[in-house]
Amino acid sequence: MRILIIGGGVVGRTLALALARRGAAVTLLDQQAGVPAASWGNAGHIATEQVEPLASPATLVGVPRRLFWRGGPLSLPPAQARDWLPFALRLAWASRPPQHRRGRAALGALLAEALPAWQRLAGTLGDAALVRANGHLVAWESDASAARGRAAWRAADTGTATVHAVDAATLARVRALAPGVADAIRFAGSAQVSDLDRLAAALDAALDAAGVARATGQATLERVGDRVAVPGHAADHVVVAAGVGSRALMAAAGERAPLIAERGYHVRAAAHGWPADLPPLVFEDRSIIATRYADRVQLAGFVEFGRAAAPPDPRKWQRLEAHAAALGLPLAAPFERWMGARPTLPDYLPAIGRSTRAANLYYSFGHQHLGLTLAPVTAELLADIIAGAAPAIDLTPYALRRFGTLA
Repeated sequence: MRILIIGGGVVGRTLALALARRGAAVTLLDQQAGVPAASWGNAGHIATEQVEPLASPATLVGVPRRLFWRGGPLSLPPAQARDWLPFALRLAWASRPPQHRRGRAALGALLAEALPAWQRLAGTLGDAALVRANGHLVAWESDASAARGRAAWRAADTGTATVHAVDAATLARVRALAPGVADAIRFAGSAQVSDLDRLAAALDAALDAAGVARATGQATLERVGDRVAVPGHAADHVVVAAGVGSRALMAAAGERAPLIAERGYHVRAAAHGWPADLPPLVFEDRSIIATRYADRVQLAGFVEFGRAAAPPDPRKWQRLEAHAAALGLPLAAPFERWMGARPTLPDYLPAIGRSTRAANLYYSFGHQHLGLTLAPVTAELLADIIAGAAPAIDLTPYALRRFGTLA
């Protein structure tokens, strides 16, 4: 069975490995070779606690105070309103309570299996230390925000993750990095990929060992009867896992995929004085997360809706660097700067499944902030479907038909 996967991010690579290990002849086509995908700029956080979809009544209520121009993490560039306004209307529709409840159940089903799938993947890669299942920390800078934050998290559905008070020693370590922290909580049941570069290298080595062919270049889908073909590539089955680029590819097959580029920013600096064993640390008042990778510390944040190809906004990097200074973090210039586009659908659920318009077309994209978290479990589920086996989780809630089809 010859399978072509379009997309070279962590979702595409983990799926290619899963299929190759089931005996398929897999070609992985990377349309953005040399361009850092969102997969390799994220916070490394295996976010099992994020069961509540961001398409929610609470998100809509919180929009005004979270806008970038008011100091918040949400950016809606006026010049790109034609891109984000239709998405925002769909998000509002998906945020109604009945839809939100269904989304929470669907996301929770995937997240419950996310960490076990990561541990299985790390084992097959021969590097169990790639996954550190030591939870993460959330900190606040005032007693009032800490009280609100603790209450909100304890009332939230956090799936398999649990919330605990931090011990005095851990709080002291956090305050040694950020003296203004008033209090914090600790999550158990979440995890971290210890280093993204190490993960990429391990996946590439495993793909080579499994015989996965690699190609670069742009892909186009062509309808051939009730099937699709990609010119220049012979394949029995085609999988679209191309992040934000999946929208145009699926449209060629008659499938509606209302993706938007939800862009995030990060800065990195040398890890002087940052404990190597400290788990990801969220500063919730500022909506940023700090993660130690090897000899670097990364500070990430922002939700910027618009076009993937639009120029980056330097103010985002400047604000991250200002946050680092205001918190007193031991991070100093020179900073490495990065921006990447998360592929996001309006209901904040991924698209996973088989096309209803083309018999040999499958898809896996739209994982929003949870691409790293959900990549291995998604790979296992979709590989089962392609191989003709029943998946462990019903994939109906993630089918693209929830958005209708194109004429």
